Amino acid sequence: MSAPVVRVASVHKTFHIPGAWPWSPKRAVEAVKGVSFDVAPGEKIALVGQSGSGKTTVSRMVLGLEAPTSGVIELEGQPWSALSESGRRQRRARYQYVPQDALSALDPQQTALEHVVESLTVLAGATRSEAEQRAAAMLDRLGLGARLNALPREMSGGEQRRVTLARVFALEPALVVADEPTSGLDADRQDAVLHDLFANLPASAGCILVTHDMKQARDWCRRALVMLEGEVVEEVSMPEGSPIHPYSRMLFDPWGDHDFSHSRAR
Repeated sequence: MSAPVVRVASVHKTFHIPGAWPWSPKRAVEAVKGVSFDVAPGEKIALVGQSGSGKTTVSRMVLGLEAPTSGVIELEGQPWSALSESGRRQRRARYQYVPQDALSALDPQQTALEHVVESLTVLAGATRSEAEQRAAAMLDRLGLGARLNALPREMSGGEQRRVTLARVFALEPALVVADEPTSGLDADRQDAVLHDLFANLPASAGCILVTHDMKQARDWCRRALVMLEGEVVEEVSMPEGSPIHPYSRMLFDPWGDHDFSHSRAR
């Protein structure tokens, strides 16, 4: 049996926030509290919760963009959270991030083609000619074959997001973490971007979708981990599972009648 693409074991993250004044003591904020989960090869899961629930912090720790205060993160059976950035560099191309704000993630002076070529030459070690062929093929696959020379400001929001997806998928990653990838788009464009995301994932790649939208989790993922105040309060099977925790039920049905008197119970 192959190792999980991701193993997160009892991970905590505490931030120390400066006080209001230079002489004020720092305040400790527990952003993540004892989170554990695995992602199998080819599995798609969702981290679901409202703003401040800790889901983005967890996803950043998985990618090594934040260091856990305690606990262990392994990628493909190998330690990850304890490695230095230089130790991660050779493996980083396998673990990719789809940002929430596509425009800010793109270089305003680079065309769609140049963005993908740069990823392939810098992260995958491809030659320029090989990178151009692979980049053009991936952009065409994502419906941008006629937009290879477009700059970010000349693209729609959906096109900008497809460029960020092309950069990721051209590297054939083992793991993709997508952080609210449809933020700011209307419903039709959200569905199109999610289709592009999940239809183009390598078959063996794991995927973590970070979202506050339970419909997205239900439509596209195998299971959802519901986060509240830094903890996973419930795991819900998708698409048929029904949430039990009041907070999870509120996310599934915001207009329902929910009793939060025992909202911390599991």
